[in-house]
Amino acid sequence: MALTAVLTCAALLLILSALSLPLNGGSRGRILTYGGSLAISLAALCAALAQLLGQTPDEALTLPLGLPWLGAHFRLDALSAFFLAVVNLGAAAASFYALGYGRHESAPQRVLPFYPLFLAAMNLVVIADDAFTFLFTWEFMSLSSWALVMAHDEIEENLRAGYVYLIMASFGTLALLLAFGLLAGPDGAYAFSAIRGNDLSAPLAALVLVLVLIGTGSKAGLVPLHAWLPLAHPAAPSQVSGLLSGVMTKVAVYAFIRVTFDLLGNPSWWWSIVVLALAGLTCVMGVLYALMQHDLKRLLAYHTVENIGIIFIGLGLALAFQSFGLAWAAALAFTAALLHVLNHSLFKNLLFLGAGSVVASTGERDMEHLGGLIRRMPLTAFAFLVGCVAISALPPLNGFVSEWLIFQAILQSPQLPSWGLKFIVPAVGALLALSAALAAACFVKAFGVTFLGRPRTEPAARAHETDHFSLSAMFTLAGLCLLAGILPGFFIDALAPAAKAMVGDSMPLQRHVPYLSTVPIAESRSSYNGLLVFLFIVFSATAAALAIHRLASDKLRRAPAWDCGYPDPSPATQYTASSFAQPIRRVFGTLVFQASERVEMPPPGDPAPARITVRLSDLIWDTLYLPVASAVEYVADRLNRFQYLSIRRYLGFVFAALVGLLLVLAIWP
Repeated sequence: MALTAVLTCAALLLILSALSLPLNGGSRGRILTYGGSLAISLAALCAALAQLLGQTPDEALTLPLGLPWLGAHFRLDALSAFFLAVVNLGAAAASFYALGYGRHESAPQRVLPFYPLFLAAMNLVVIADDAFTFLFTWEFMSLSSWALVMAHDEIEENLRAGYVYLIMASFGTLALLLAFGLLAGPDGAYAFSAIRGNDLSAPLAALVLVLVLIGTGSKAGLVPLHAWLPLAHPAAPSQVSGLLSGVMTKVAVYAFIRVTFDLLGNPSWWWSIVVLALAGLTCVMGVLYALMQHDLKRLLAYHTVENIGIIFIGLGLALAFQSFGLAWAAALAFTAALLHVLNHSLFKNLLFLGAGSVVASTGERDMEHLGGLIRRMPLTAFAFLVGCVAISALPPLNGFVSEWLIFQAILQSPQLPSWGLKFIVPAVGALLALSAALAAACFVKAFGVTFLGRPRTEPAARAHETDHFSLSAMFTLAGLCLLAGILPGFFIDALAPAAKAMVGDSMPLQRHVPYLSTVPIAESRSSYNGLLVFLFIVFSATAAALAIHRLASDKLRRAPAWDCGYPDPSPATQYTASSFAQPIRRVFGTLVFQASERVEMPPPGDPAPARITVRLSDLIWDTLYLPVASAVEYVADRLNRFQYLSIRRYLGFVFAALVGLLLVLAIWP
């Protein structure tokens, strides 16, 4: 049974964590932990794919664990199987990469024991089938990932990242706890099968939706609950950063889908307006924040925020169509969202692994200190370029297909009878188009400043290619990005059981479409053939290269590079990350970042250089989180005096509280 196999894999990961403790982070511990995690993740991946592709009946199992009267319920259906495949594919790639990258880890004893725990927790969350088991494994996932974020706690910035992450994770868990309490009802029916039978009133269902958005959005990175993500993801080791960004955020997406599409019952049409508004804001704010970054890993973390927004746009559209009985359109939007879940896990893992290789080779994350790495790390540069093209949603790679399908779903919005949705869906479509364009600009900056030009510092000039394990993992992910881009129909067909279970319909079967084209609705309306686009690009590029080499002169001519009128050999004359983003900063900076520029120009005759100082503010942090933190600090200071009261006063407070509770019980109807 596939479910038994997955539970066995989770148990083996827990055992592996215990076995890594006595090895104290040595080379044997690294090989055991990452090699074992790789083998176990591949086994769990095979079990998940067998369940998903075999379209076998759902499996359920109850273990005598957890609450005595409830037990631990586990269930494997099509949706769980898909997310299990995403989790374990990302885990296998990260583990294979870490076999080589782990040699550069300065504190392996702080990473190895928690790495298998993190993988086990994510697997268990996806197959949990009751509220207690779900919340227990969810918190287990949060704490194990927090320990990995805090692996390098000697860095003050990492301490702040861990602190903010722990607060946001606790806040999200509290919201989910309240949501499941409302779903369980007064009878305390915590099993998901019992929750599905409950009929919540409209106000309670709306409250559950808000709580679930808070609980899952804080883990996924929905704006304005994203504050921890750009702090924690860069702080973790690079293989863990890829898992946090490419995998754990998808577990949060799974939790939102499971509650909203499965446990809550038929959605109301206005739910989609809330989800779409948050999603549109998230994808634009994420890419704008990313454009302002110099830190390569923080840039990638902010792009996770953007892509989570794209996924939630698809889910919001699915809610809108489902609420009005347009099951075929809901299936299109839902499938597009799930496909982007898979695609983002592939190219974001690839990009974080590439960034980790750069950090391991140079010791630098600041793009202003890099440059020229394409000559010293050509294979890493090529793999990173594939990831850049994929995340920029350019054909023929996988990022284009899922975003194109979301646009196809947006084009069906005129069929929605609600005027509110008729206005908001095109607006969100415009925000999605804007974010796609800005994402392409951002990754031109990321790749160009990091890999092109000349080295800006001595560590960049001394960089060397990464190890074979890391390269193999990156090229495997790059190949999957290409495969999912040129043959998306097979992936869409694999998602059909999950879509049918959640929204009641699925997209047309793609394997019967001629020439391996992708037809979202009908061939007369729209279609896409990634394979033909790929073959055209290969043919035209090859023909152009052959024509140039055969028709151009075979004589070699050397000349100085164009220097824009400034013949200075210093790398400081190159474009920087700041200068590349300056036009966009000036367009959006006043509103979004409260940006200010100060230019210091020396007087004539003074050889001192001119300087420009740019100050950026995080509007959401300053207007939301800082006031809340100040209020909490103020209240805590006032309550601090209660620590130093006499025993008589403490007894008086206890008595007053008891009387108050009795009065509440007496008044309560």
